[in-house]
Amino acid sequence: MSDNRRRYIPPKVIRQPAETAYLAFLKSRDKSDSLLSPNWGAHPEYVTVVDQNRRYIEVSADFCKLVGYDREELLGKKYDDLTASNTNNIETVFSMFAKLGYMHGLWMLVSRQGTRILVRYECWIRSDDLIEAHMEVLGAGY
Repeated sequence: MSDNRRRYIPPKVIRQPAETAYLAFLKSRDKSDSLLSPNWGAHPEYVTVVDQNRRYIEVSADFCKLVGYDREELLGKKYDDLTASNTNNIETVFSMFAKLGYMHGLWMLVSRQGTRILVRYECWIRSDDLIEAHMEVLGAGY
């Protein structure tokens, strides 16, 4: 077999000035400072905490506004109750999540008024075995 192929040369990583500055910022900041800290204040904080039975244990004020419920109404309510029908297989997703301990993706919520809200979520199992999720709204009114 003739080896007329060129030797593979991995591409060089070229960092843009903004990226380099951002990496320097991350290295220099205080480790107790969180990117998800409410001090950032520019974006709503859509945060929920659910137990292993998928019941809300804690919800942020912004999440309550998003879905149109009072905090007291959401606590104890099942996560499934705010999931759009025929969009997410909840049992499958939560069983995968239990194995992985971390997930991210898209989820379709339903507000009290029936508005479907597409969110990007990131969630993980905390040390107290509760599931914390942070969300970002991608669109609504579907």
